[in-house]
Amino acid sequence: MRSKVNERLQNLRIQHAYTYQNMADKLHICKAFYWQIEHNNRRVQYKLAKEIAAIFHLKPDDIFYHATN
Repeated sequence: MRSKVNERLQNLRIQHAYTYQNMADKLHICKAFYWQIEHNNRRVQYKLAKEIAAIFHLKPDDIFYHATN
């Protein structure tokens, strides 16, 4: 089941015209790992959340907290 956080991640990725592979490359992780994050199959640790938010010029709370409200 997808959450608002996962939908927010997908929407941000698509708005910036990034593929799963683009995101994985930027985060220095494999494409499958990023896909699992976006599809709610992996938990995101704070360090990675900060890196993801930085790609979109946001704070982690903008993606991972506010999206849940």
